[in-house]
Amino acid sequence: MKAELAHDAAGAAQFPGDGLPEVAVAGRSNVGKSSFINALLGRRKLARSSTTPGKTRRIHFYRVEERAYLVDLPGYGYAAVGRQERRGWRPLVESYLRGGRASLRGAILLIDSRRGPQREELDLLRWLAAEGIDARAVFTKSDKLKAAALAERRASWAERLPLPGADIAWVSSRSGRGLAEPGRWIAAWTGVTLRRPDGAPLLN
Repeated sequence: MKAELAHDAAGAAQFPGDGLPEVAVAGRSNVGKSSFINALLGRRKLARSSTTPGKTRRIHFYRVEERAYLVDLPGYGYAAVGRQERRGWRPLVESYLRGGRASLRGAILLIDSRRGPQREELDLLRWLAAEGIDARAVFTKSDKLKAAALAERRASWAERLPLPGADIAWVSSRSGRGLAEPGRWIAAWTGVTLRRPDGAPLLN
């Protein structure tokens, strides 16, 4: 599957203007965004995490099969990052998410399955809904939990999200478990079917 970093945007003037459908991926620093994007695209090192978590201040547009973009938004909420730096992200991210960008078809919010949804995540999901952006949630790093703990958290944490169960997935980027659900969302939003390394569609 062809995928490449096509745009590395520090401001709205650098956002692509070709009209290809876009899916935004958001989440706290260290939630596993780079691993998630790489797993979806069948790559190991296309999306790279910063050596200093929380320092990325750009929006990365990964073009897939010349037909769509996966959009990596800067991570937020990292304790080691100063307040001034965090304020610097907000205008950039809001300039992308606000304003009725026609090419933005949906957003996937990543949540660490070990810590559960925090106020930041809940507020962001409500904000996306208020902006008219179709949002889904993915709990990452589910392989870090034992089966009993995973079952308990699936039941309790899903109830805290302002989303129906079909819009929530539990994934392991390392093993690939659960990736079919976001694969189906992306196919519905963009018309592009992501594929596993063996060429099989990432749909089931």
